[in-house]
Amino acid sequence: METNLKFHKNLKDWRIERGLSQKELSQALNIPVSTYANWEQGRRNPGVQDIYQILSILNISANDLFN
Repeated sequence: METNLKFHKNLKDWRIERGLSQKELSQALNIPVSTYANWEQGRRNPGVQDIYQILSILNISANDLFN
């Protein structure tokens, strides 16, 4: 569970680090902003394809996102 919580916090931190709003990132991912917000809040988890897109858009590694 701790890793899961770390993922959600890292997702938010990296988004902010890159200067993106939730709306901007959700648009880049072509998903509703509510879906993205649920990921950051830990209510839901993105799928594998979504994670690959996040890594590409934020220009980070999986280690950056999950550790």
